[in-house]
Amino acid sequence: MESKQKKKRKAKPGQIISILCYPLIGAVCGFLMVRYIDIVLPVRKDIGEFIYGLCICFFLLFAAFFLHIILHETGHLIFGRITGYHFMSFRIGKMMFLKKDGKIKLRRLSIAGTGGQCLMDPPDMKDGKIPFVLYNLGGSLVNFISALIFIGAYIVCPNYLYLSLFFLIMAVTGIGIALANGIPLRFGMVDNDGNNAVSLGKSSMALYSFWVQMKMNAQMTNGVRLKDMPLEWFYQPKADELKNSIIAVMAVFYENRLMDEHNFEEAELQINKLLSLDTEIAGLYKRLLICDKIYCALLEHNRKKTVSLLQTKEHFKFVKQMKQFPAVIRTEYAAALLYEDNTAKAECIKKRFELCAKSYPYPADIESERELMEIAEKRKDSGI
Repeated sequence: MESKQKKKRKAKPGQIISILCYPLIGAVCGFLMVRYIDIVLPVRKDIGEFIYGLCICFFLLFAAFFLHIILHETGHLIFGRITGYHFMSFRIGKMMFLKKDGKIKLRRLSIAGTGGQCLMDPPDMKDGKIPFVLYNLGGSLVNFISALIFIGAYIVCPNYLYLSLFFLIMAVTGIGIALANGIPLRFGMVDNDGNNAVSLGKSSMALYSFWVQMKMNAQMTNGVRLKDMPLEWFYQPKADELKNSIIAVMAVFYENRLMDEHNFEEAELQINKLLSLDTEIAGLYKRLLICDKIYCALLEHNRKKTVSLLQTKEHFKFVKQMKQFPAVIRTEYAAALLYEDNTAKAECIKKRFELCAKSYPYPADIESERELMEIAEKRKDSGI
């Protein structure tokens, strides 16, 4: 299955840009830092002062990236509110502010390939349409606008040493992040904002799919499980529709509902179909599908050979990246019980799951995953 996905393909221009984008930003900022150190710390200064100056420069670079992530997600929030969206969650790194029952609560969530995320509840569709351009590109707009402001600040005070360097780094990183998110690209396992905006503009079905996904998130925030959400939200896209990255996600959610209903046979058929086709399903979702396939293989007659083939280096790398994600932990737990026959390891994984559950933002997911873990325990006890 996975060998088909590994066939060599020519790198697309967008893929090349996505690989080079952030290293290029770092290289430009590095050049500016070296120039400033030469100015601030002439050769006569000792090595200690040089290292001190270098540390300050790297701190400024780190601060600039962190601040621009905040500005980026704030841009989504501002332009989302302007166009009728309602706030649901705001995440920077692992720290997530979630609105539930009219209160803002602090939770933890880490998603590989993302530095932050602002999710909102969209307005009702009118004639099959909702505003989407400003919400999706609002982050890049704020990064770019702020970059222009910092260029102005640098021009006004070019001789304030580290302060002026900070303004210059903020300008460079702002323009870089604006382009990296605004130009349609796929970064590793996720699509960027520009790619999402293009996908939404290509078809009315993509726009409906986007609306459904945002509504699903709002429902999950309020504790509703996938199996209890409106049935009409879940559908299998046609083969040609899977070429649109936004619509393709609906096929994944269709499979996720089957898992929540404990319809494992149908879920695995859906996974096999999606992994065998050439689709625009993002890498993050493909890896989560593989986790579900491993789980299903363990439950259905404990097909250890299938599990062995799926547990590749890429899979274990993903598991490490997403080690605090409930579905990943659940699959690890089932594998420890049914594949490795390691009860002690399974107990350690279960403790990690319960620790994750305390701060995870979506209680409906925790309830669902806990049930799947209990099913694995029953299979272990029954010796099937």
